[in-house]
Amino acid sequence: MSSQYDRPDKTVPGKWKKLRDLSMKSDNRICADCSAPDPKWVSANIGVFLCLKCSEVHRSLGVDTSKVLSLTLDEWSESDMESVIEVGGNSYANSIYEAFLPRNYPKPKPDSSEEDRTKFISSASTFGSKSTKKNVETRQFIGNLKVKVVRGSKLAVRDMLTSDPYVVLMLGQQQVYDHDVISADDIMGEAEIDLQAMITAALAFGDSDIPGNMQVGKWLKTSDNALVEDSLVNIVNGRIKQELHLKLQNVESGEMELELEWLPLDE
Repeated sequence: MSSQYDRPDKTVPGKWKKLRDLSMKSDNRICADCSAPDPKWVSANIGVFLCLKCSEVHRSLGVDTSKVLSLTLDEWSESDMESVIEVGGNSYANSIYEAFLPRNYPKPKPDSSEEDRTKFISSASTFGSKSTKKNVETRQFIGNLKVKVVRGSKLAVRDMLTSDPYVVLMLGQQQVYDHDVISADDIMGEAEIDLQAMITAALAFGDSDIPGNMQVGKWLKTSDNALVEDSLVNIVNGRIKQELHLKLQNVESGEMELELEWLPLDE
């Protein structure tokens, strides 16, 4: 039996297609809480993809805390879709909802008991709701991200007379880029950046006065991401910075080096 979730692209409304595409990202193909594969449920207001067992715990917390919807069975409102798309999926939501849990707080596993799931999910929801209470309607505005393009290397050869290399940065609905004013674009690759390590560090240390230098986070290189090497998040002269060395995807060659810097809203 076909479902709304499986229908052909040409009949999928724009927001539903974005939600479906979001569900296919690697970090959203496992449960946000226990890492069980192939989650089919979503907390619309928290913005995480869930397995059946964890979704039942979320549902028990009430819709004000976690509004659980099925990707295949339920009718979705436009606002519910927008809420999940805005958050950006498991990594971004967990960076907020788990940021203030005690260090090494145990996460449930796919075979964990209902009691263990309930303990973790309830704690994460409590800490997370407190950390976002002042800004729940504009959760994306927790700071500014400064991005410096350090260099590009081994870039694919394109028609140098008709298109200049430039970078497009996209975060949710926000987009920043250098205009190519010559003519049509030649795609020279793309790379997806996981901001969880940076956001977690910013939430934990962004308001702290730390004059020295120290490492406060790390994004590990894996076969599923575009990193050439592990990416470290450091406090440098009181600033939270992250250096990234990325291999461009969907192109024959190309690498990009970026530097991210977290800026508080009052700067």
